[in-house]
Amino acid sequence: MSENQDKGLHKSVINWYPGHMAKTKREIKEKIDLIDIVFEVIDARIPISSKNKDIDELIKNKPKILIMTKKDMCDLNKTNKFVTYYEKQGYQVLLLDLINKKNNNIIMEKISPFIEEINEKRKSKGLKPRKVRILVLGIPNVGKSTLINRLVKRKATNIGNKPGITKKLEWIRINDKLELLDTPGILWPKLDNQEIALNLAATTAIKEEVLDLEEVAIYIIKKLKKEYPSNINKRYNLDKEKDIVKILDQIGKKIGAIKNQETDYEKVYKTIIKDLREGYLGKITFD
Repeated sequence: MSENQDKGLHKSVINWYPGHMAKTKREIKEKIDLIDIVFEVIDARIPISSKNKDIDELIKNKPKILIMTKKDMCDLNKTNKFVTYYEKQGYQVLLLDLINKKNNNIIMEKISPFIEEINEKRKSKGLKPRKVRILVLGIPNVGKSTLINRLVKRKATNIGNKPGITKKLEWIRINDKLELLDTPGILWPKLDNQEIALNLAATTAIKEEVLDLEEVAIYIIKKLKKEYPSNINKRYNLDKEKDIVKILDQIGKKIGAIKNQETDYEKVYKTIIKDLREGYLGKITFD
């Protein structure tokens, strides 16, 4: 437990850009001419932080639908403002709860005009209809694989609540009209804005092994205390205490993280991060 933990959040620089991400970007560039539509997937809890600005350069001028996942975990009042913000920028936006299977129909309704337009153009040239190809991309752990499995209606890709599960590009057939190109999550090479980096770290977009868990956990506490105090107070039976160390001690006592009559801070940090990721700290939007 460091003495300076309450003096500042940005003690370390968070970055995670493994080799497969750079390789993925190269392969997307190689295949982009095969693509008809792009699904850019972002996390509704961090709708600014989870949007990779490098993606627009990768996909050229392909038609794009911005899919916000984890609707069931976000603060809808805040996130809906970001939906409006992106729509004003010209994006077509879908805010989805991927647990709800009815979303399949919403997605298909959204892309039907694209499918018809693509094959009408082929027909006018005397060509037969073909499958429409959709590229699915975004940062790690925003729900790309879950989205694909919902569309395919079977387990086509592995999913999990941690980043880096999908390692390579893979074509997946949806039906006679559609096929998807699944991609590994890609971040950008340098996370200059550390608040964005901490938002990504708090919501599983960055591999836990490279994180300073203390820094991330304290960031979560401060963010919740400021914006969603009832969420964190209810979860851990906290009072109006503002001192970080005392809050950590209270949480440690609540969850039984006591070792040799002292708070096991490492366990407290991991519990706070895990609780946020799994929705036990309520519906939040950190951007």
